[in-house]
Amino acid sequence: MASITLDLAHAYRANPQRDEDYALLPLKMTFEDGGAYALLGPSGCGKTTMLNIMSGLVTPSQGTVAFNGVNATHQTPQERNIAQVFQFPVIYDTMTVFDNLAFPLRNRKVPADQIKKRVGQIAEMLEMSGQLNQRAAGLAADAKQKISLGRGLVRSDVSAVLFDEPLTVIDPHLKWQLRRKLKQIHHELKLTLIYVTHDQVEALTFAQQVVVMTRGRAVQVGGADALFERPEHTFVGHFIGSPGMNFLPVQAAGGSVTMAGFPVATMRALPAGPLKLGVRPEYVSLANPNEAGALPVTVARVQDVGTHVMLTATIDGHAIKARLSPEIAVPTVGESAWLQVLGEHTCFYKDEVLVP
Repeated sequence: MASITLDLAHAYRANPQRDEDYALLPLKMTFEDGGAYALLGPSGCGKTTMLNIMSGLVTPSQGTVAFNGVNATHQTPQERNIAQVFQFPVIYDTMTVFDNLAFPLRNRKVPADQIKKRVGQIAEMLEMSGQLNQRAAGLAADAKQKISLGRGLVRSDVSAVLFDEPLTVIDPHLKWQLRRKLKQIHHELKLTLIYVTHDQVEALTFAQQVVVMTRGRAVQVGGADALFERPEHTFVGHFIGSPGMNFLPVQAAGGSVTMAGFPVATMRALPAGPLKLGVRPEYVSLANPNEAGALPVTVARVQDVGTHVMLTATIDGHAIKARLSPEIAVPTVGESAWLQVLGEHTCFYKDEVLVP
């Protein structure tokens, strides 16, 4: 196992001049030995580029990659002792499940008795013990991807296991099972696991630390609570949660904060000028008229989804969502109401970055 330190930037074109020229903007980051990490963000944000730089498939155009403090920038994947699992199953159809799982160990001349023991251990974790003698060609897509996962995990001496959206081809119910299985495997084997995904549920249920990325930049690293409660960038607030965080333009001046002329708060620590108020729908509630921190809105949509009611309202042309209990009286579409947006979970942002 290894800790991996990145201090680099990468561009696929020569002589990058602007931020848009970079696949990865300059970053410094360390993945600790034995940790479970997820790289989370939309397509094209640089997740796979970062993963391929760590594995050695791509050499960064600027900076260095270090494994356990040793410069590995120009080492091959073999020299880095990396295992990588790709988006689609990479297996040998003519081999049995056992032979597929044993292949990485046989290549390294591991004794047969140790191979049998290790393959048995991984097969049991993946619930494939009863399929070891089956040929891989006849298996379903999810079973084939389990083999790919197993081949990445079978080497006990591996520095890190890198996963590039490995559950894309898997049925949604089986995805949940495999995520749970991967978390169990990490707990038992203590391997350094780094997992690329655009699915926030996958990232937040699997990883101890999530790296949220957008446009080649890592905008926040943290656990599920930190990403949900205190997004450090407005993109994180938008991207994490369903629906994402509400953002309203506010003006701070003389220690007071207003939105569309209505007072929201008195907070002298905030910088003067235009800001964004961020609050999640879970923390927006119905309020009494003129209550401190409440805003007058017009109800635009009411959706009863059983466990809660999602109310969408507007104020000064801006939408705001509130997740309300189905047990309370909810105003109907077209009615006026007051919504409380201020509380301990409310955040303020200047230039898209969280104000401490």
